[in-house]
Amino acid sequence: METHKEILVSDEESGKRLDIVLAAHLTEYGSRSQIQKWIRGGKVQINGTNAAPSRRLQSGEKISIEIVPQILDETCAEDIPLNIIYDDAEVVLVNKPSGMVVHPAHGNREHTLVNALLFHFKKLSKGGGAPARPGIVHRLDKDTSGVLVVAKNDRAHAFLANQFKRHSIERMYLAVVQGIVQHDEGFCEEPVGRTFLNRKKIMIKPSGGKEALTFFRVRKRFKKATLLEVFPKTGRTHQIRVHLAHLGHPVLGDSFYGVTSPWIKRQALHAFSLGFIHPVTKKRCYGESPIPVDMKVLITYLESEK
Repeated sequence: METHKEILVSDEESGKRLDIVLAAHLTEYGSRSQIQKWIRGGKVQINGTNAAPSRRLQSGEKISIEIVPQILDETCAEDIPLNIIYDDAEVVLVNKPSGMVVHPAHGNREHTLVNALLFHFKKLSKGGGAPARPGIVHRLDKDTSGVLVVAKNDRAHAFLANQFKRHSIERMYLAVVQGIVQHDEGFCEEPVGRTFLNRKKIMIKPSGGKEALTFFRVRKRFKKATLLEVFPKTGRTHQIRVHLAHLGHPVLGDSFYGVTSPWIKRQALHAFSLGFIHPVTKKRCYGESPIPVDMKVLITYLESEK
């Protein structure tokens, strides 16, 4: 689990209060009042010196934060049905439905994939030290469906996490995007990062963004849309959605990044397949999740357009 974080104050953050800026950067760690407790407790330094929550920042200053794990109430097991693709003593491949959050977080403690996993499996990994994330090695957005690998023990977790870190996991998504993609294949390598005004939203960020690389290949063209196979080499938050929108082809149904659709009520993005080296056998494993019904309905409509 991440124990330390550094933030370089941007020009747009200059003049703003320390607690406000940190609350925007650290949305996954709790509320602004929680961040203020860290600051007053000496867990936050600016250029090596403690500061008050009301401290006004200057562009170029470096903020160092000692991450204090948020202690959630013990995550409860819930009898939620799961679609298991594969299961052995080390790993589980699960088909996550759209609308399901992967793990509990601030303001969202129940009805997650983790709650369901705790009911169906007696043992899961410690989640890399994150108490609310047992078994979770990687995530899918709430409204993205598809295959996800879960670790049953810490050995498997570390082995899988290393593959994600080295970008050796093979992932293929299906995305239905707006417009006709002209090239049969292509890629986007623009860095991405969080916007300041809305920390839940990601944008192309040439300066200060994180490395991101997405390949794509056309599977089928329709009259006004395209079905793509998408291969993310990095796993940044909302990476596929942001990169495709940047290329002028936002995912259909994705109101957050550009375009709604009357034929689907969420982004038409599905994690179709995932390949990895098994932590014990060292053989390549492969899991596949069939296209969900709502995306089939959308594709059927697009195929019918003349």
